[in-house]
Amino acid sequence: MLLSSIASILECDFAGVDREITGMNTLKDATKDEVTFVANPKYIKEIKDTQAGAIIISSKHLSEVPDGCLALVVENSYWSMAILSKEFAPSIEDEDSVLAIIGEGTKISDKAEIAKGAVIGKNCTILAHVYVGSNSTIGDNTILYPSVTVYRDCVIGNDCIIHANSVIGSDGFGFASNALGEHKKIYQNGNVVLEDDVEMGSNSSIDRAVFGTTLIKKGVRLDNLIQIGHNCELGEYSVVAGQVGIAGSAKLGRSSIIGAQSGIAGHLEIAPFNTFAARTGVTKSIKESGKTFAGFPFTDHRSWLKIQGKIAKLIK
Repeated sequence: MLLSSIASILECDFAGVDREITGMNTLKDATKDEVTFVANPKYIKEIKDTQAGAIIISSKHLSEVPDGCLALVVENSYWSMAILSKEFAPSIEDEDSVLAIIGEGTKISDKAEIAKGAVIGKNCTILAHVYVGSNSTIGDNTILYPSVTVYRDCVIGNDCIIHANSVIGSDGFGFASNALGEHKKIYQNGNVVLEDDVEMGSNSSIDRAVFGTTLIKKGVRLDNLIQIGHNCELGEYSVVAGQVGIAGSAKLGRSSIIGAQSGIAGHLEIAPFNTFAARTGVTKSIKESGKTFAGFPFTDHRSWLKIQGKIAKLIK
């Protein structure tokens, strides 16, 4: 899409050399052929380092835009980003793709549906009512139990097990709001990648990224009824118990242990080898490793036990 066309869609002025834009991306990852945006003030300092060809931005931050990056000045940059995300969203299925490639020894139920462009490895088992979307890739020796849904462009590695009714690659919970309280969908144009030896329980959901990838690393174990938000990263060999919710863009280090019904707020970074007791509410990033936490707001487990003991004495 030409930059001039993008400016027309966003109803903003265009002045400069017209060029073709191939997609959208974050400030950090955008290339000269992509358009980016800034809406959160905490990312203003990153504008000067962006390699994007164009940036959606408000007039008050116009002076921060580096040379070589065209400014698309709008009133509400987050709202405008949402509008533009639809223009770069891929089709739900690629009807023009080649037929799916199925590896030797793979067994697929007659009641499963494999979309065009999908690639499935060797010795997999695909049971009834499974759907594998366009351009998705399934590795060798992987099992998809009944009614598993894999949206387009997602990747599942070797030796994985996905239990019934789970969803990989559904849209993240993303929308922009305006001054009138109206909401505009942000199209989620990234994907989900599960590395090798991941087991995912039943009725769980992993959201695709807005841009880039939601990443579940090697050896992770997910229980039933888990929600993992868009652009999250879950470190190798982490274990997550049932009814846990992890909000978007949270990054958990290797061998994180998350107890049942815990919640982790978005955009946090959790150091490796930490343990969270059931119903822990994690509200800020953690830089230390090898600790055990509990409670809401969370604290170290020993302190939480002492607090509970004192509360119990107060009500006697």
